[in-house]
Amino acid sequence: MSSHHIVREKQEPALLILSLDDFDEEQLGQLLEWSPTVITTPITAELLDAIGIKVDVVMADELEEILQSDIKLVPTDGRATAKAAMHYLLSNGYPAVNIITDEVDIETFAAFATQINIVVFSGNRKIFAINSGFSKWKPAGERMEILSEASDLMVAGAQPIGERRYLTQHDGFVTFTFNSPYLFIAEEI
Repeated sequence: MSSHHIVREKQEPALLILSLDDFDEEQLGQLLEWSPTVITTPITAELLDAIGIKVDVVMADELEEILQSDIKLVPTDGRATAKAAMHYLLSNGYPAVNIITDEVDIETFAAFATQINIVVFSGNRKIFAINSGFSKWKPAGERMEILSEASDLMVAGAQPIGERRYLTQHDGFVTFTFNSPYLFIAEEI
């Protein structure tokens, strides 16, 4: 996109920040580049405020203090923050979300994988759901890991290097075929 294009609300994925402990600041800047809706927890909201990042939504049943103006408080109603945030995103028509977290809960994200495009960033990994037939060009030496169960999994273009772990031997396409609705894979970033 050139600089004269207007980014419409919900055109870019929302950004759900559950924690920032092991996340690269430059990568965070890239995810914030097109001004996504920023959703977070009260503790992470304080960290974001301290580094000058605007928060749009805080997932909590109550807030002790409001750090910024125009923050929307969305109650978790006793649910885990990630699950409550996913319900919020779906009920408000978001088609995609980038999630930054230290603890990856594949089961929670899998419950929503057919309803919203999910990309999870955790440490040095990018985790996302794929459909059977997914193909991506990768350079030699790239590692990938399968994080969810898939029946009749076949991987072309990468060699197994352990249980559910693969390594590309040559530059080229890696293709995944399987008989499940989707599966989550992780790649190094």
